[in-house]
Amino acid sequence: MAELGLIGAGVMGGALALNLAEKGHRVVLSDLDLAKSEAIAAKAVAEGLPGRIEPVANPRAMVRALARPRAVMILAPAGDPTESVIADAVQYLERGDAIADLGNADFHDTRRRAGKIGDLGIGYLGIGVSGGAEGARHGPAMMAGGSAEAWELLAPALQSIAARFEGEPCCTFHGADGAGHFIKTVHNGIEYADMEAIAETYGLMRDGLGMEAAAIGAQFTAWNDGPLASYLVEITGKVAGTTDAASGTPLLDEIDDRAGQKGTGRWSVIEALHLGAPASTLAAAVEARNGSARKDERLAFEAQYGAAPQPVTGVTPEDLEAALLATRLVGLAQGFAILSAASRTYGWGLEPAAIARNWRAGCIIRSALLGEIAEAQDGAPEAPLLAAPALAAKLTGALPGLRRVLAAALAAGHPVPAMAAALIHVDAMRTGRGTANMLQGLRDYFGSHGFERIGAPGKVAHGPWADAG
Repeated sequence: MAELGLIGAGVMGGALALNLAEKGHRVVLSDLDLAKSEAIAAKAVAEGLPGRIEPVANPRAMVRALARPRAVMILAPAGDPTESVIADAVQYLERGDAIADLGNADFHDTRRRAGKIGDLGIGYLGIGVSGGAEGARHGPAMMAGGSAEAWELLAPALQSIAARFEGEPCCTFHGADGAGHFIKTVHNGIEYADMEAIAETYGLMRDGLGMEAAAIGAQFTAWNDGPLASYLVEITGKVAGTTDAASGTPLLDEIDDRAGQKGTGRWSVIEALHLGAPASTLAAAVEARNGSARKDERLAFEAQYGAAPQPVTGVTPEDLEAALLATRLVGLAQGFAILSAASRTYGWGLEPAAIARNWRAGCIIRSALLGEIAEAQDGAPEAPLLAAPALAAKLTGALPGLRRVLAAALAAGHPVPAMAAALIHVDAMRTGRGTANMLQGLRDYFGSHGFERIGAPGKVAHGPWADAG
């Protein structure tokens, strides 16, 4: 009998099924469209993997073909489609079986499902999968949360197909119920911030320094040999240096400047607000995408107010490298702060070093910095990321370049929201004597005059308004 069941033969599901088959696992594959499952099975045969993928018409047939205890994985669109698939599959499972959702689920849904399905004696896992279809086929990073018993059942197969860093699988169990899906959500928030910082750097080179796309690509490629080494910087160099075959112009000039989003990056910012964790750099990236989608409005503003970006002077490639590095460090630090706040709130006991190691291969934000972060968090898991001496030294060295870039960019009308948010966060956190006493004073004034108080009570205000009528 087959070892694993997989529901969903779309791009991600099909790639994952082939990866499992290639690693020696027998998979029963089900989809609403049987032809999709059959096509994946035929592809497996063509790739020299006969008999490894068995297409079936529905979850009931899939469960019947599985050896006990049965392990079922789901790759379906988040929300109602996943809810429907789970409800259909669960009715055929028994105590001791396991079900795992590998989609981009809202972790609140995962927490609810874990409790509900766990009451039936069926183990439930929520697993974040990063790396896209290419990763799913050849080695994704996977972040699991939920039932420890279900993890024991599925771990051998999942770790066999995961990306590897120095021989270690980037597939880890992180904690109860929604821990895995929450980590993936924050991963995507960090990804948004990283991509926005890269886009801002590209914009400064193109519109501020007048650099051609090929030269920009070459600069990013050179940076990838230094502290910015990462998957995103690597592919930025490749994309910027690519020419469109049909037009002969740089590929980037053929792509419409409207950024889309699927929601997980936005979720990370929403949850950060609920948790009281800093997320300004991530929020700036989400906001930038929201603004980019309003292209008609942007064109109207340009016509009314004039084009914003003007030539930039006094900025060197070394300054831009420093600005990008500093923004990336702050984005990562804010992401890990969100994870720590969630771990305390939901009792997950997350280990930041384990999360950093989970992200070193297979995922979109993989970078050389993650190894340094893992080492720093090994020694002080409760400390803020930027308190680690090695990372603090990197940030301190990069801040002067970030300041020069921001000063020149803002003076010349270049929108650099992620970079600005990163610097403002650092300066706000290093201001020992802040301005919150004024906020407290205003709040206490409102309270003394019958207005609703907001937040925890602070010192009593003794300002000139104390006896005001």
